[in-house]
Amino acid sequence: MKFNNTYVNLPERFFVKTSPAKFTSPKLLGFNNELSKDLDLNLDSHSPDDLAQIFSGQKKLEGSEPIALVYAAHQFGHFVPRLGDGRALLLGEVIDVNGRRFDVQLKGSGQTVFSRDGDGRSALGPVIREYIVSEAMHHLGVPTTRALAAVTTGDTVYREEALPGGVFTRIAASHIRIGTFQYFSSRGDLEGLKSLLEYSISRHYPIIDNDSNPAIHFFKKVMEAQVSLVANWMSQGFIHGVMNTDNMSISGETLDYGPCAFMDRFQFDQVYSFIDRNGRYSYSNQSSILQWNLARLADCLIPLVDSDEKKAIKILNHELSIIPELFTYAWTLKMNAKLGLSSEQAGHGRDEKLFKMWLNYLAKEKLDFTLSFRELVTFLDDSKSPTNSFFKVTDEFKTFLTLWKQQLKDQNIDVITIKEKMNGINPLYIPRNHQVERAIQSALQGDLSVFDEMNQVLKNPYVHQAKLDIYQKAPLPEEEITATFCGT
Repeated sequence: MKFNNTYVNLPERFFVKTSPAKFTSPKLLGFNNELSKDLDLNLDSHSPDDLAQIFSGQKKLEGSEPIALVYAAHQFGHFVPRLGDGRALLLGEVIDVNGRRFDVQLKGSGQTVFSRDGDGRSALGPVIREYIVSEAMHHLGVPTTRALAAVTTGDTVYREEALPGGVFTRIAASHIRIGTFQYFSSRGDLEGLKSLLEYSISRHYPIIDNDSNPAIHFFKKVMEAQVSLVANWMSQGFIHGVMNTDNMSISGETLDYGPCAFMDRFQFDQVYSFIDRNGRYSYSNQSSILQWNLARLADCLIPLVDSDEKKAIKILNHELSIIPELFTYAWTLKMNAKLGLSSEQAGHGRDEKLFKMWLNYLAKEKLDFTLSFRELVTFLDDSKSPTNSFFKVTDEFKTFLTLWKQQLKDQNIDVITIKEKMNGINPLYIPRNHQVERAIQSALQGDLSVFDEMNQVLKNPYVHQAKLDIYQKAPLPEEEITATFCGT
């Protein structure tokens, strides 16, 4: 691996150099060969045992410089001034075949100075979950960190019970978070803030490098990236589950897959995270939390936007005020596409009204979010009778169907093209909670067949795959997963 490290060149208060823990008998569970080739890692000649040693941190690669990054966060609205990588290490950075820079990070690699009272290790379940879900997210076209490797350590970790340990290797455009800015801001470390801003712009948004006011233009770029990301999540029925400021990347990638979930039955206030007792990070609340989190980033940038604090606040408040409009437009674009509609009317109200009528119907009838869009395609045929179908034909459904078909006709696009577009954006396969749990439980017993099969199925989420309908189906009542948990 050819490391090309830059974050380690920042001032020492940005990180702490740390070595991974020693593990008893690491064994490779999964390795992403396609991603490895894209990253130009040159690992083809390595055996599974070699890869297990490398991606558990037992074998240090030439050029790697393991560091634990420091950051702060608002966690469920409460500020924690010092968090940092308590169970993760950034090995270094690599340049992919297209010249893009990526972090290579181990998760579950042992204690760091930021571990507080934790052991810094990971149970195998969260490793399996993040591998499956992050790769599925990538193949659904949503910006995300990626899974390179999954390793079992041969050691036991203790949570509510004794569990096998694991290490996950995550690839990210970077691990700079809103919480990274909060760490330096909360300490009044203006020089640290300036260094972080300059580095972040150079790495992620170099087009604004020589701008007259780089801080405000950086904020705009992050805002646009995160608005697009959350709109994308919601169009997939995805609930992140823990949108704390340390889990929101300035690159606009999905970061951290702890108590996350793709919805089965649609509900606006759906929550899966066991610790989210008040629904702060529910499905429909994600757009408002997006704005709240960006306001926390804006707080940090005040002294960098203008020396006149009142002027800086006014400028940033203006940007924050337009987020609801930006989000509505981005979400309407996504939902339009899912309903086979063009983007021409997005933001004009008519299409937003239509897709909200659709979601209200799904919620009332408790229908599966993902499958409902695929089943809706069958009504493109005017000869199709709306009886004995997936849907309950209520007055609400009839009203929606009439308005939807009228808007489709207004586009003057043939039915075959509309059907192809809808089936090309509405997946058949998502990483359903009960199937992810099945993969985890099988892996805990030493059986990786479900894990491997799920990863293969989810590479082609829009195309029917013979004999694999089990991954398409919604869970039976007894299979439903109602609560998910943080990986720590």
